[in-house]
Amino acid sequence: MEATNSEVVQEFRFFKVLKDGRIEFNRHFTADPIPPSDDPVTVVRSKDVVISPDVSARIFLPKLPDPNAKLPLLFYIHGSRFCVQSPFSAQYHNYVKNLAADENVIAVSVDYGLFPKRPIPACYEDSWAALQWVASHAIGNGPDDWLNTHADIQRVFIAGDSAGGNISHTLLCRVGSVGLPGMKVVGGILVHPYFGGTSSDSMWMYMCPTNKGLMDPRLKPPAEDLTRLGCKKVLVFVAEKDHLLPVGKAYVEELKKSGWRGAVKIVENREKDHCFHMFYPRDEEAVANQKCIVSFIHGE
Repeated sequence: MEATNSEVVQEFRFFKVLKDGRIEFNRHFTADPIPPSDDPVTVVRSKDVVISPDVSARIFLPKLPDPNAKLPLLFYIHGSRFCVQSPFSAQYHNYVKNLAADENVIAVSVDYGLFPKRPIPACYEDSWAALQWVASHAIGNGPDDWLNTHADIQRVFIAGDSAGGNISHTLLCRVGSVGLPGMKVVGGILVHPYFGGTSSDSMWMYMCPTNKGLMDPRLKPPAEDLTRLGCKKVLVFVAEKDHLLPVGKAYVEELKKSGWRGAVKIVENREKDHCFHMFYPRDEEAVANQKCIVSFIHGE
């Protein structure tokens, strides 16, 4: 019986589905959490907050030029296939910590629901709930003191890599559709974003039982969604050796044709693979990407 129950009935790029319903990942993903801390090198402080029973976040506060400084807020959504990773892993903790230091922003890194425990669309809804939570600090009386004191809610940037880039797009659409009172989203930063049109589509649809097929707007954004992005500029990174390169480029072209009145810039990382910057943060192109993001946020 055990052998029968362990039979693979579906196999996707990153996991297998067994006959008894269990999910078996194709390889081990290390995302052991590390605690928030005050980093002596970057002088970035971090702490964790609970937003709801299902949603939490890690906040990063860089060294302040003065105690009352108001900084742009970077709302960051991690990647990793909608099913692994966390803002509390060493990889994403260190990455967002360095973003906060290099870009002189207060950063909120979202912990959203992951498949299989919480199938898609939990990731989209949890991220939206976290963005609403950030907006609740607009007049300085929200639940978090760091955001009340130091976050400029009129200068918010939504960013994410891979799956997080896809989620970032949906949030920008939602902001443009229904708005967030008191908050101004200035820009979106999509790093090697996932969209439909690749071999991963069937996996996404399996993780999202309520999907609308290959034309689901979260997979293939329609013009009516693109034209109402709720920001004035978008920065998209793609990588030459990434299997997501074609869909990233197509997203930019479709955005340009949609009638959206904002400005979009695309940066292609030559000879690089998917999310290389997460594994080689000191790589020359990874450093150049950081500088590009700094200019994008601070308007240089």
